[in-house]
Amino acid sequence: QVQLVESGGGLVQAGGSLRLSCAASGRTFISYAMGWFRQAPGKERECVASISQSSVSTYYADSVKGRFTISRDNAKNTVYLQMNSLKPEDTAVYYCSAARSFFVSVAAGDYWGKGTLVTVSS
Repeated sequence: QVQLVESGGGLVQAGGSLRLSCAASGRTFISYAMGWFRQAPGKERECVASISQSSVSTYYADSVKGRFTISRDNAKNTVYLQMNSLKPEDTAVYYCSAARSFFVSVAAGDYWGKGTLVTVSS
């Protein structure tokens, strides 16, 4: 069992930055690939970025490439999402997810946090 708790969301103006954190419980964090997903009102949840257990592999949605960076600190059981040059269309609830294998789909996520709201004003 893995419990995930996101933090770092908030209100930011367009062009600004935020860093999201996701703290995982347990001693098996390094066994899990991690992903950041988001869901905007009226839209399906989508993968924003994901990272493999050893950070060798990463994935970014086209909409965030060059602006967002995913990273993890296995010693701190934490995964991060650095978000720069934020746009109003980045407004969504951002969720952290964990799975045994590298993943980019919602269906593949085994564990989910409750989410943190990011609002980008124009």
